[in-house]
Amino acid sequence: MSLSGFLLFFFSTFLISATPGPNMLLAFQYGLNHGVRQTLWVLAGLSVGLFALLISALLGIDIISRKLPWLLTVMKVAGALYLIYLGIQSWRHADDNVQFAKGSGSTSANTGSTNTSNSLKTAGQRFRQGMWVSLSNPKAILFFAAFFPKFINFSAPLWPQYVWLTLGFFVSETTWQIVYTLGGTKLSGWLGQGARLLWLNRICGLIFIVIAAALLWEVVSVDI
Repeated sequence: MSLSGFLLFFFSTFLISATPGPNMLLAFQYGLNHGVRQTLWVLAGLSVGLFALLISALLGIDIISRKLPWLLTVMKVAGALYLIYLGIQSWRHADDNVQFAKGSGSTSANTGSTNTSNSLKTAGQRFRQGMWVSLSNPKAILFFAAFFPKFINFSAPLWPQYVWLTLGFFVSETTWQIVYTLGGTKLSGWLGQGARLLWLNRICGLIFIVIAAALLWEVVSVDI
């Protein structure tokens, strides 16, 4: 994998990770209600769950590429179709998360009552909650399996590429989890201004479709 390929991968995942999902919303909720220090165990659990999903996806790709190369082609086509579906869904439902950002003001106004009504879990419970939120999203494995093959050079040594892809995605996701925890109402308030979150979701949808088109072209060009 070339440096330009890795930078393209990192830029794409960094934008995609910025959109609110289960992991980000959990980090945001804990950061808003209990503060950064109490959220660290949640972030640790989210990171462990994410790492487990990444390794599972990459091991599956590795086994398929070595033992069933024809299935890798099928997986690329299926992955491209899945990314196109994600892209269309991201564009069509781009405003679904806008209420998340615009509703932060009322949430922060009720923070005091929320803190008293929601008892803080133990460190172990917070860690397990974060880990299970990460692991309970089977779509993540489908996304990794569809997204990663475009950036892997299967004619070069694979494990160094796996390490870089894992680190790149892990850094992107963890960075945004920390931003959501630290930023809290400021970040959601900024995203809620105008159509910022709407267009962030739409840009991510376009990224999905562009990567899908590149995957399909890669499959077609090999057969020509």
